[in-house]
Amino acid sequence: VIFNDSLLYLSPPPRSKGRWARLWKISYGGVLKTLAGSLLIAYEISCVKGGLILMTGELPPRFMYAKQWQHLTMFILLTLNGCVDGVSKNFLPQRCVLLEKGSLVLTFYVLLLLLVSHVQDSAGVELQIHALLVLVVFLLLLLLTVELWAPDTFQLLVIKSFLFQMMGSWLIQAGFILYKPVSGYPWQDDDINDIMFVTTFFCWHVMINVLGLLGIYGISSFWHRCYRPSWKLTGSREASCYPSTVGPLCKLLQEVEQSEKDDQALLLSKSSP
Repeated sequence: VIFNDSLLYLSPPPRSKGRWARLWKISYGGVLKTLAGSLLIAYEISCVKGGLILMTGELPPRFMYAKQWQHLTMFILLTLNGCVDGVSKNFLPQRCVLLEKGSLVLTFYVLLLLLVSHVQDSAGVELQIHALLVLVVFLLLLLLTVELWAPDTFQLLVIKSFLFQMMGSWLIQAGFILYKPVSGYPWQDDDINDIMFVTTFFCWHVMINVLGLLGIYGISSFWHRCYRPSWKLTGSREASCYPSTVGPLCKLLQEVEQSEKDDQALLLSKSSP
């Protein structure tokens, strides 16, 4: 936004031709999703004593570890979404942003269904925490669905960044409330004050994340205006005219470059005897 360029989903050109050139093309987001999802899958399986089994051996058989299987399904979705990002950015001839966005939307549809089912036997503090998380995921789902038809819209991008921050920070907060309370004492489900303070903490997260977004934008804008990085225009030219992009910005830059070349040729012709 600060650079006033629409270069959000471009495949960056290789910065070198050596052995490390392929590192610049790696989908780091996809790698992190796949790695995090795989580690969480291994952790979830290892947390169940005796192994994560699906059904009992008794007659009639009964399903077991319903919540753990839901956690496992969420982590598998995260891993698959990371694999889709990696395939789109590193293995397809041309990056398919629609495939990445569609995969992310599908992941959130399934995630919302799992979360709604996840709170069936919850109560008190745990129910309030999950209800607020469902709210954030539902808003993200609506936004990501709209973004399929209105990509690169500034307002949607800002709200999406904010909601992803809210989801991440609230998940961390939920872990400390449910499993590792800072005070060392568990929260009480029958205490209305504890339940009310869950919502208060959520509101604090809203304010902190908004301030975080404003701080990031303010610092970036200040740095850009004060230091004027020399690579702003050159970076835009190289990235915007990369083979995966065709658009008004690339055509405009090509016309500017051609005009500069014509001016230089005219000056040379006048100065030559």
